Amino acid sequence: MKFQLEDITVYFPYDNIYPEQYSYMLELKRALDAKGHCLLEMPTGTGKTIALLSLITSYRLSKPSSPIKLLYCTRTVHEMEKTLAELKLLYNYQLQQFGPGARMLAIGLSSRKNLCVNPNVVSAENRDSVDAGCRKLTASWARALAIENPNVPTCPFFENYDAADKAGTSTLPAGVYTLQELRMYGKEKGWCPYFLARHMVQQANVVVYSYQYLLDPKVAGIISKEMERECVVVFDEAHNIDNVCIEALSVSVRKQTLEGATRNLSRMSQEIERLKATDAGRLRAEYNRLVEGLAQRLPAQDVWLANPALPDDIMKEAVPGNIRRAEHFLSVLRRFVQYLKGRLDTENVEKEGPVAFVASITTQVGIDQKMLKFCYDRLHSLMLTLEITDTDEFLHVQTICDLATLVGTYSRGFSIIIEPFDERMPHIPDPVLQLTCHDASLAIKPVFERFQSVVITSGTLSPIDLYPRLLNFNPVVSRSFKMSLTRDCICPMVLTRGSDQLPVSTKYDLRSDPGVEKNYGKLLLEMVSVVPDGVVCFFVSYSYMDGIVNSWHESGILKDIMQHKLVFIETQDVVETTLALDNYRRACDSGRGAVFFSVARGKVAEGIDFDRHYGRLVIMFGVPFQYTLSRILLARLEYLRETFQIKEGDFLTFDALRQAAQCVGRVIRSKADYGMMIFADKRYSRHDKRSKLPGWILSHLRDAHLNLSTDMAVYIAKEFLRKMAQPYDKNGALGKKTLLSQKDLENMITGPDGEMLL
Repeated sequence: MKFQLEDITVYFPYDNIYPEQYSYMLELKRALDAKGHCLLEMPTGTGKTIALLSLITSYRLSKPSSPIKLLYCTRTVHEMEKTLAELKLLYNYQLQQFGPGARMLAIGLSSRKNLCVNPNVVSAENRDSVDAGCRKLTASWARALAIENPNVPTCPFFENYDAADKAGTSTLPAGVYTLQELRMYGKEKGWCPYFLARHMVQQANVVVYSYQYLLDPKVAGIISKEMERECVVVFDEAHNIDNVCIEALSVSVRKQTLEGATRNLSRMSQEIERLKATDAGRLRAEYNRLVEGLAQRLPAQDVWLANPALPDDIMKEAVPGNIRRAEHFLSVLRRFVQYLKGRLDTENVEKEGPVAFVASITTQVGIDQKMLKFCYDRLHSLMLTLEITDTDEFLHVQTICDLATLVGTYSRGFSIIIEPFDERMPHIPDPVLQLTCHDASLAIKPVFERFQSVVITSGTLSPIDLYPRLLNFNPVVSRSFKMSLTRDCICPMVLTRGSDQLPVSTKYDLRSDPGVEKNYGKLLLEMVSVVPDGVVCFFVSYSYMDGIVNSWHESGILKDIMQHKLVFIETQDVVETTLALDNYRRACDSGRGAVFFSVARGKVAEGIDFDRHYGRLVIMFGVPFQYTLSRILLARLEYLRETFQIKEGDFLTFDALRQAAQCVGRVIRSKADYGMMIFADKRYSRHDKRSKLPGWILSHLRDAHLNLSTDMAVYIAKEFLRKMAQPYDKNGALGKKTLLSQKDLENMITGPDGEMLL
């Protein structure tokens, strides 16, 4: 359908649109008009992605004078592929309606591991090995050697691409390319899809990639540094964006890292000696370049990860004199590694700020802040001079230089925490030194400053007013949308006690109570006997899930559950979990029904959908608080309190409930779907906890469902399933329209607050 939205024509590739999609587009357009940032919360399963893509691409077509470019950030490759599939459908519709003027180029950009087509390289087991394998064949010096000696291997795909690039013919025709299609196009042309995609990022109208390409300075410095200000940046599923920002600027160092770094330094030392004997000019040339402070213009295939500090904080001056010579620099790194070894050899927990840490390094080993600050760039330069291609072998020394540069750059917003063992396993020594970032606004600040519109959107952003404080920005639009439904297809319940009327909770003093474990088991047993198809259970942690499953096994409850449905369990191993999920789906498809045990902060809670018969009920056992004795978390809470005046309790509750909402939201993925959500913990009945759930869940949570025991919950479940089994009118009877046609939109009046009045 094609309709007017204020002054732009929106091309929408479906015959009908949901009212909330229309409202969402309206708010998004206002943010784009105001050239500002916005926060939009919209329930899962209401077509958020297609609404975003339709509005932004139509905006581009209606305003050819301001050619905006869309940078769409997703968290997983699976989400990236889904977004590109939606965009392809939209693009075909726009070409039909608008004609050739609607042409655009949209690409997905991912790592070499996902885009490489050279069978010898891509067969390596992990991403770092694939990167190193690629570098061995494509580095400028390896290719120069191959010209003299035909036995030196190179990559035919890269060579063909490079030849086409020099001839100016390495372009992609207009269209929408998924990762799979980029690989196919690369194979067909004999070109490298990874470098082709990297090259086309500047010309593309839509780029879909991972959060790290904008938030992690090491990656953003290579890929996103030349993007124009007119770009519209979308962070989809952005409820955890503050955690992604913090991880991008945090580093942890263990004993294995230091041992690996020592090995790396010895090998570099040997390489320097070899180079002195064979080609001393190269080292001299590097020294002269560093004296002049000249930045290197590197060919794309030689570029390594960029500086871990944010672009605005990198000093534009020459490398300090005492680390310009390669051997002097290695000696500084050795002293730094030695210092870190000494710090790790402790029996007490230590915590200090970057300023005190740098002062202690200066007094003990004579390395000052400026030398630390330049470590990363100096290492980069040295590895290029030594022509090292197996970068996966040098990850340890990279980590050490990461730590040095960050600690030398930032004086606040960070802590150094040294722990001799993990709190939860005090008898196993495992010393770790962590440079942990507390301020999420640091990593995202350059994004807000560089681009005129940043859209942060998800199904769970409640309470929405906390995000501007956490990320330190002022949105021009901040809205939460409800779900318009023709029937009440979501049934949330708060279960506070078992059938024996004893309270249930995962609170620390209650969680290992046999009565609570038994009541949780009885709840699941009762539910699997009345709910058809798939049931998903979320536990607060892996250790709690292991403990409770063992307890159910010993008491025979697990055996009784398996009389009704098969049981599958998520583990920390990705391959095992993927297999378990496949078999879970097979059991649901065959009608046997199944239960999936998962963890609230695990892999499954984030990107896996349990739509239709794969999830008719989801049970959240407990409130998924973070491990509150974690020193990193305590340091962050202290920082949030002092800097942003966010109370510890408020942040912990907000964090736990966005995670719980994310888990239960897995079960409803469209309006034709239906499902039940049980929050099994007495703490959910408290208003201060419950009120932080998203509005679209709260609007279906009746007062009568707030304080249930197991038998009452079973009764409600039976009634709900009976009601859902009746045929219903998808278009909405009784004046509750949830699908609007083109005619409805033409006859519609918009109320003063953007609500639609039909």
